Amino acid sequence: MSDKVHVIQETEPGSIAEELGLEPGDAILEINGQPIEDVFDYRLMCQEEYLELLVRGADGDEAIFEVEKDDDEDLGIVFENGLMDDYRSCRNKCMFCFIDQMPPGMRETLYFKDDDSRLSFLQGNYVTLTNMSESDLNRIIRYRMEPINISVHTMNPELRCRMLHNRFAGDALKKIDTLYEAGIEMNGQIVLCPGINDGEELDATIRALSCYLPVMQSLSVVPVGLTRYREGLYPLQPVSKECAAQAIDIIEKWQQKIYKEFGFHFVHASDEFYILAERELPEEERYDGYLQLDNGVGSVRLLCDEFTQALAEEKGSTETREISLATGRLAAPYLERLIRQMNEKFPHVRVHLYPIRNVFFGEEITVVGLITGQDLTAQLKEQTLGEELLISVHMLRSGENVFLDDITTDDVCEQLRVPLRVVKPGGQELLDALLGRTPDEADTEYPGYEMRE
Repeated sequence: MSDKVHVIQETEPGSIAEELGLEPGDAILEINGQPIEDVFDYRLMCQEEYLELLVRGADGDEAIFEVEKDDDEDLGIVFENGLMDDYRSCRNKCMFCFIDQMPPGMRETLYFKDDDSRLSFLQGNYVTLTNMSESDLNRIIRYRMEPINISVHTMNPELRCRMLHNRFAGDALKKIDTLYEAGIEMNGQIVLCPGINDGEELDATIRALSCYLPVMQSLSVVPVGLTRYREGLYPLQPVSKECAAQAIDIIEKWQQKIYKEFGFHFVHASDEFYILAERELPEEERYDGYLQLDNGVGSVRLLCDEFTQALAEEKGSTETREISLATGRLAAPYLERLIRQMNEKFPHVRVHLYPIRNVFFGEEITVVGLITGQDLTAQLKEQTLGEELLISVHMLRSGENVFLDDITTDDVCEQLRVPLRVVKPGGQELLDALLGRTPDEADTEYPGYEMRE
């Protein structure tokens, strides 16, 4: 018997598990005499029509439960650990790692570096392949765990070893060949570090990865993020206007070439490059369905287009309203433009737009997802906020009402003495929030994405 136990957190109402009398605290030890390594083993085993579950109760007693069911019928068990296994941490010491640039004294979970291929499939995380064993690779292929999202950064093996500070990082690139030959869909990512993997290196990396099309579906290029906590780390430089323009030129050259052959653009620069280079964002068609939205590729374009479309369906109103909207400096010019559009139909809705400087991490950080509660309150304390303050859901930890610095939304409300409204992603959601519509009045459907800055 395996020493792994998988503790039940809850059973779904009306499910097989509830009918069996399984309860929170019970643990599944085996299915049909086989140990369960993780959620993928569990899902595969549960496809059988006849199951024998070896269960250890919270009191320590063990019992076997027999189950007859349809092959596609779920047991209705929610486990305490969704992966049903320990998360695998990263062994690299990447020169650009954001977690290494975190200030001391924050919540312990914020310092955990994951490099787990299973989370790539389940949650969209990016993995370096350096932590992937031959067994892991075979399981990905056997279970069709796709797409796999890969942090490539460079296809130059020697440079990759240096960037990841791992002597095996170059050899790990060979696993892309194995995934390609097995037809496992992939997405790639490049964190662009000026003077390291830009220019000719970027061009060569895109060229090498284009050989894996169409199995590799997309490739994002994002600028390195640098905080003020870099003492003792590799002396990287931020992406300049000139560097951003050069990267865009290389990327758009490859977009044109690849589109002619495959009918999609494949490689995309994140929104930050276009903003830094002071160039217009690409049109919607060039984002290939926004496959790299979580990497900030096309999020501003999508927001603007959705907002404009939603506004076009409005009749307008003379209703009076005064509110405030806090955002990152990166997106502020675009939000200002959207507010002006809205005021053409709603002239008496006054919006105070406040781009928040990132004092906590450093002013090189301009994205909304890394704004802390303390920066928000400090910079808005003496400002006119109106009847409501709007913030993006990206400022908060997923599923929580807590900012990165552990300040809660209630704390912010109390300090600023204004109601706080958290706005979900999407142009319709932003317009509804600006106009003060309640959730019952607003269309609550929104695209299921979350930007991880």
